[in-house]
Amino acid sequence: EVQLVESGGGLVQAGGSLRLSCAASGFTFNDYAIAWFRQAPGKEREGVSCLSSSGTGAFYGHSVQGRFTMSSDSPRKTVSLQMNNLKPEDTAVYYCTVAVGYYYNCPLGTEYDYWGQGTQVTVTS
Repeated sequence: EVQLVESGGGLVQAGGSLRLSCAASGFTFNDYAIAWFRQAPGKEREGVSCLSSSGTGAFYGHSVQGRFTMSSDSPRKTVSLQMNNLKPEDTAVYYCTVAVGYYYNCPLGTEYDYWGQGTQVTVTS
């Protein structure tokens, strides 16, 4: 059974930093692209960042480029999202998700099959 468990969310002032983690289990980690999405109240889910299954391809949404960095620890089957210079508009529930394949590139659309329960990030001004 695929399981994804996010952690690290919280309350932070604008300009601050948070580091989210996603612990994965129940599947062959290196066979899957992995991504972070977020959803703010009243808004559609938004792709934040992704890593290809090989770990060589990374993509960031326009709104987080230069501020967020995604990394992967394959032996530990964990993925992290370092979020710096946070803004109030980053406030959302952040989700970890995976999709099989995507060795060189990774999508930020509807290709993802399994989702974690999410972790809340709140940025105050």
